[in-house]
Order: sequence, then structure tokens, then C-alpha cells
Amino acid sequence: MREVLKPALPRFIAALCSVIVCLSSARAVDAQRPPAVPLVTHDPYFSIWSMSDRLTDVNTRHWTGRDQPLTGLVRIDAATYRFMGADPRQVPAMPQISLRVTPLHTVYTFEAAGVQLEVRFFTAALPQDLEALSRPVDYLSWNVTSSDGRPHSVSLLLDVSPLVAVNSEDEEVTWGRSKLPGIEVLRVGSRDQRVLNRGGDNLRIDWGYFYLAVPDQEDTTLVTAGNAIASFMASGDLPQSDDMEMPRQPRNGASHLAIRLRTDVSAAKPASRHVLIAFDEEYSIEYLDRKLRPYWRRNGETAAAMLAESETQYPGLEERGKRFDEELMTDLEHAGGKAYAELGTLAYRQTLAAHGFAADIDDTPLLFPKENFSNGCISTVDVLYPSAPFFLFFNPALLEAQLKPVLEYSALPRWKWPFAPHDLGTYPLADGQVYGGGELSEENQMPVEESANMLILMDALANAQGNWHLAEKYWPQLTKWADYLNAKGLDPENQLSTDDFAGHLAHNANLSIKAIEGLAAYSEMAKKLGDAKLAEQYAGAAKRMAGQWQSMALEGDHYKLAFDKPGTWSQKYNLVWDKLLDLGLFPPSIRKAEIAFYLQQLNQYGLPLDNRADYTKLDWELWTATLTEDGSQFAALMDPIGKWLNETPSRVPLTDWYDSKTGTMLHFQARSVVGGVFIKALADKNLSEKWRKFNP
Repeated sequence: MREVLKPALPRFIAALCSVIVCLSSARAVDAQRPPAVPLVTHDPYFSIWSMSDRLTDVNTRHWTGRDQPLTGLVRIDAATYRFMGADPRQVPAMPQISLRVTPLHTVYTFEAAGVQLEVRFFTAALPQDLEALSRPVDYLSWNVTSSDGRPHSVSLLLDVSPLVAVNSEDEEVTWGRSKLPGIEVLRVGSRDQRVLNRGGDNLRIDWGYFYLAVPDQEDTTLVTAGNAIASFMASGDLPQSDDMEMPRQPRNGASHLAIRLRTDVSAAKPASRHVLIAFDEEYSIEYLDRKLRPYWRRNGETAAAMLAESETQYPGLEERGKRFDEELMTDLEHAGGKAYAELGTLAYRQTLAAHGFAADIDDTPLLFPKENFSNGCISTVDVLYPSAPFFLFFNPALLEAQLKPVLEYSALPRWKWPFAPHDLGTYPLADGQVYGGGELSEENQMPVEESANMLILMDALANAQGNWHLAEKYWPQLTKWADYLNAKGLDPENQLSTDDFAGHLAHNANLSIKAIEGLAAYSEMAKKLGDAKLAEQYAGAAKRMAGQWQSMALEGDHYKLAFDKPGTWSQKYNLVWDKLLDLGLFPPSIRKAEIAFYLQQLNQYGLPLDNRADYTKLDWELWTATLTEDGSQFAALMDPIGKWLNETPSRVPLTDWYDSKTGTMLHFQARSVVGGVFIKALADKNLSEKWRKFNP
């Protein structure tokens, strides 16, 4: 009888271990459960996410939610598992035991059949290194170890759907392969290559080429075929040759890009392999009717050169990326606590990936944000405003690269308004404002909003750079906007503000704060540029308005939503610039009274935007929380947001507009405005100074 039981014992132990692994997997994932996990994040078109707890729960997707499957299978000895993607479902998922997201890395760990597999995505988005930052290349690496001490034969498959290179599955694609020194390359792209053919919101790119590049090593196989997954499942091998006779439309089975990597591991012999994932769009932005090349292409660099350079630099970039992650996460936790560090970590890559990074005709950098799932606008000024803390904190030159196109457009004769524009068009076509329709009027634009935004941002940029060159160059525009605010800013007419989803609102108290700060910012710039008389004039106007504001907005123990609406309240998040720029307009007692009132209005997942609804804005919540100097008050405002991060039912890249009671996204996702959460870190001047110079 004992002889019969012996063979069953190892199987029983293996099954028990599998259960333990699954349970530990649940605990590890629950410890950090992002609403969506960034995998490949570069710009609004090249942006792939996992929108689930486990990498095997769903197929990988573009930020819009459209499938862009990267499928990963692993064959351990004779058993095959899925480690990435929900398909093919007949292949069991490899148990996921951990997930760790850092600013630049996403790391999954899996374990089965005596093997531990680490899957690591790395985006070299180092803000001081514009060469690395602008290159549309991600690194996907695998670290394989024997977890049971025994030798194992391991084969890895990565299969990429042609959907990564088109907007829709009915577009025809072409594919091919090439050889570079030390690298083999597969590529896929649309057949028609209609470069910069249209603007819009819920769109994916359908020009340029997706690349899968593999360093030359033994036991590496590459193929373009539609049956690579089936072949690997059957034998662990790939088809013998490329299939050039496949259908051309992804919906009909167009060819995939596939690689197989094989290695042996044992207790003394782990293995590591990596590939490069890249996209070359050749032209990225149309600006004032001229096509701009991506910044990395400004000197005529080719995709082949980009891939070769990226491969050569990989070890050094990986080490720098690790140091960057460790340093930043430590500093964010010190600045605002664990939940704040987690939020900043998730906001990091998303902020950058909502921009197109192009080169101007003089090869200087230009950065164009897209209003993802908002209206698709490009270079929206009230998107630049909330995201600015990120760029002021890490590299103010990147904020300058966003402001320059708006300033240049505003200086053209075609812009006839006395206030700042709302946008430059619809991404990726920055050919002129589209917000407000064909017949623009003050009422269907954001005159006070955008004019004040630009003045505040220009002053903040100049202070961060210690240089007022941009303000000096565009001084006529700044003066025009300051004059407009001086006339209409204190008690705004029935206008839209950045929270335009709430509709028009006259006598908006929070918008008035912004206008007053805009005037003070203009005064500060005038002073630095040597016009003391003008500086004194506008400083006096701002001071007088601030005094009037206090009596106009006061509502007992807090301040009103609108001057003519008693019994109301709103987040006065714009007050934060009075503090950050040392403008000295409003007494600290206003901030203290508002924070005390807000602490009584908290819902399960955050502080409502105002008394009109339960919804809130993630960026503004952090700006409001930064008004306090009391760490316990900041924690009280931050803790519900940390809870929301791990409990929201909306599995999408960070939304900035959600219900503070249910945690459900209302609209907006994957937008750059989440860079606004870095305002707490920006408020620490020593920390800001450190990170503006930090280049690991």
C-alpha cells in the first residue's frame, strides 16, 4: 500500500504548493492594485496597458480600451502556461505571485512547475535625458529561475497582434523582417500609411511601424505568421518560415509578429533575456500646417539607428532607471505618505504618455498634450495648467516646450481675441483652436480661465528656470491678457472654467482667485524684467481685488462657490499658487478655514468638487490638500484617494473625474492632468531643487 502512495505524494505536494501560490498571489496583487497597469507608455498612440489585477485576466489594451494583444506563453519542460493575455483560454494561466509598479518599471512575478518567471516592462522616461525620454522604445525582459532547485527547459513566446499598428481591425497591414548588426527585427504597419491623416479622440495610429527587435543569441526564433501561438502550444516551436500569403486585415487573421526564446535553468543557472518594443511614426504632429518630426528624429536618425542605440544603451539605462525609481518613491513617501507615493508612481508614466514629443524647425523640443477621452483637443491651456506641477518639479524645460506653441499661436494675426486661446486644434493636428465651435464668442470660450492660466504658468516657469526670456519674448501677449483680467477677473461673467463639465457659472469665486493670482504673476514678471512702475500698478490691483474677494466670498465658516450663491461651497484649489509663488495675496486664515470645512465634507473616496454634485477631480483634490501645512490634515484628505486607487471599479488608466461616493469613473482617462498630483512634492522647495537637477 505504501508503494502505491509514493508516486502520488509529489503530486499532492505540488497541488498544495499551487494553492499556496494562488493565495499568496491574491495577497500580493491586493497589496498594490492599480486601476490599470502601464506596460508600454510613450504617447497617445503608443500606449499599452493591462486593465486587470493579473496580467492573464484580460488581453492587453490601448489606453482607449481597444484590444492590442501582446500574448505571452511559457513552456516549462512539457507544460505550457499563459503569462500575458487572456487568450488562448485553453492554456492555463501561470499563477501570478506579485505585481510591482514603480515610476519607470512594471514587474510581474509568476511561478509554476518549479520555475519562477519575472516579466519586466521598462520605459526609460528620464526627464532630464531628452534623448532617452523621446525615443519610442520600451524594454521587455524575462528573468527565469528554478524555484525547486531542479533543472528545467524553458521556452518563452511573445506574440504581437498587428492591431498595435492600426486604428481598426479592418485596415490592411504589411509586415516584414530585417537584420541589423547584433539585432533581428520584425515590423508591422498599415498598408496605406496615411500620415497625420485626421484628428480625433478615440483613435489609434494608422501610420508608421511597430517594431519587435531581438538581440542575436542562440535558441532565438523569429517569425511573421498567424499560427505561431498554435504551433508553440503543439510543440514549443514556431512555424519554419514567414508566411507572406496571410490575409491583410487583422480581423481576417493577418500575420502576427512572434519570437521564441529558449533557455535551460537550474539552481545554479538562472537566465535573463530581453526584447525591444518600438514604434516609429516618422511624423508625429502637424503644427500650424507644417509636419513635425518626433524629437528623436530631428537629426535624421532612422528607426534602425534608434533600435541599435537603444540596445547598446540598455544596461546603463536600466541601472539609471532603478536608481531613479528608488529615489523618487522614497521622496514621494516622505513628502506625502505611502498612498501619495503610490498615486505619484501611477501618475508618472501616464502624464508623459499623454503627450506628443516633436522637434520644432530649429530642432528645439515641443511637447503637445492630448485631451484623452475629453474632447481630443491638443495643447489645451487648462490641461497644461493642472499638469504643470509635474514638469516644474522634474524639468521646467518640458513645460516651456508646451507653452511655446500656445504663445506662438497667440502672437499670430489670426488670433484676434484679447484673451488666451483654449487649444490649438484636435490631436495630432495643432492648426488652430477648435473649442467653442466655428463662431467663437467670449461665452463659449474660457477667457478668464486661460488668460490667468498662462500668466501663472509663465511666472512659475520663470521662477523655476531663474530666467524670464520667454516672458520677455511674448510680453505683448502677456500684457493683453493681464489687461483683460484687470477688467473682468474679479467678478467673472457667465463663463466656462476648466471644470466646464459643470457648465457656465457667473461670479465664480475660485475662478476669481485664479484671475487675481494671474495679475500678481504678471506684476512679478514685470518687476523681474525691470519695469517697476508697471509691477507696482498690477501688484496694487491684485492686492485690492484680493481684499474685495474676501468680503464677496465669505459664507460664515467658509467661502462660497459663487459670490451670489449663499449656502454653497467649492474647493478653492487655485489658492495653491498664492502659496507656491509667494504672492502674499490671501491671508493664511482663508486656507485654514477652507481646509477645516473640507474635512467635514469628505466622502468615502474623496472630497467633492463643490456642493452641486458628488463627483470630484483627482488633480484638484491634491491641490486642495496641499493648501494645508498640517500633515495630519493632508493625510485625512489623501487617505480616501488611496482607498479609491485600490477599490475603484473602473479599470482604466487613472481617471481624473470620478464619483467620490462610488469611486466610479464619470469620464476622462489616461490624461496628462494627473501630473497635477505632484504639486505636493513641488511645494517642498528643497525637494524640487533636487529633482530639477537629478539625472541618475
